[in-house]
Amino acid sequence: MYLKFAWRYFKAKKSTNAINIISWVTVGVIAFSTMCQVLVLSVFNGFEGLVQSLYSNFYSDLKVLPARGKTITLTPEQINSIRKMNGVKGTSLIAEEKALLQNGEQQTVVLLKGVDPNYSQVSGVPKNMFRGVFDPGTIDKPKLVLGSGIENAIGVESDKNLLPVTVFLPKKTAESNSNPLAALSEGNATTSGSFAIQQDFDNKYVITNIGFVKQQMNYAPDEYSAFEISLIDPAQTTTFTESLQKILGAKYKVLTKYEQNASLYRSMRLEKWVIYAVLTLILIIAAFNMIGALTMLVLEKRKDISVLQSLGADKYLIKKIFLTEGLLLAVTGAATGIVLALIICYLQVKFKIIKLVGTSFLIDYFPVKLVITDFILVTLTALIIAFGTSWFPAKKASEQLFNLKA
Repeated sequence: MYLKFAWRYFKAKKSTNAINIISWVTVGVIAFSTMCQVLVLSVFNGFEGLVQSLYSNFYSDLKVLPARGKTITLTPEQINSIRKMNGVKGTSLIAEEKALLQNGEQQTVVLLKGVDPNYSQVSGVPKNMFRGVFDPGTIDKPKLVLGSGIENAIGVESDKNLLPVTVFLPKKTAESNSNPLAALSEGNATTSGSFAIQQDFDNKYVITNIGFVKQQMNYAPDEYSAFEISLIDPAQTTTFTESLQKILGAKYKVLTKYEQNASLYRSMRLEKWVIYAVLTLILIIAAFNMIGALTMLVLEKRKDISVLQSLGADKYLIKKIFLTEGLLLAVTGAATGIVLALIICYLQVKFKIIKLVGTSFLIDYFPVKLVITDFILVTLTALIIAFGTSWFPAKKASEQLFNLKA
């Protein structure tokens, strides 16, 4: 019954035009706020999905690192046992260290990543070549696969460079003395190609074969920087990580793809929810309009409330009528905002009407990704705020005594 009364009050024309204006302003503000919330969350989802796809091309599903220090020791027996575990798609041994690349007068500091022949099983770098081919060479004839940004830093075209590039690496067993150059190893390598994935990688990483890096750094035969693993079913990452951690023990730590980039994902999510909180303030501002609209409606419907009381309506029923009235305003506004957001998202996906400013992006438009939980969250936010703000005028309406002669 209370829903029927609330619906009639909602759609009926009020005697005071200000009530109509305030009510529709409230609906409009709620619609605008919910539309903005859905759009912002969808754009952040789009960027997050884009970043994850880019980072997935470089990072493996799992990465085994030392719990302390810079290197791990893995025997051939341990490596084989991991490779035989259920769910393992591929593995690759890694030796990684900061290095100085020098080409004539030009030089730059990079992260030199030595990989074994199985690297293509755990990473998408070989599929994202910008120039040349993915060929890390051998221990005797090392080759370098450069990030596209590093090509510019040292002034080479990786697929045409005939002269070798000098690589300086720190020696692991170097003794301290007055000559700092004695702590560095020097080697020459040619370039075979360059990759282009994302600036964080393109400007930082150079890939070569693991034998060359281990030789230059005086690594032991069973000593590595990391062990990367790809899984047949990435959805089983958590379960597999726990099993692998038990096998390896406390001297090793196993990081998922998310944990390898935890700071990035945390910052993206923090930005997303900060913007969401700011937009929620618009809803709270709209709530003040709702209080005014409902308070004026209560004053207008005093005779109706008195009639209901005379017919036996209790305070609880009257309170529910005006609470429902506030929720109807919120539902109308939220539904309108969500529909508008869906239309805009569809147009953006279909026609890419809103462009990104600048030319340094991989895409030239704002990506959007609709997630059902965002719609539920936005709707619940609007309803909770509406319920909270409707409570005060509804409570006042139920507590006041009305007279039919008023």
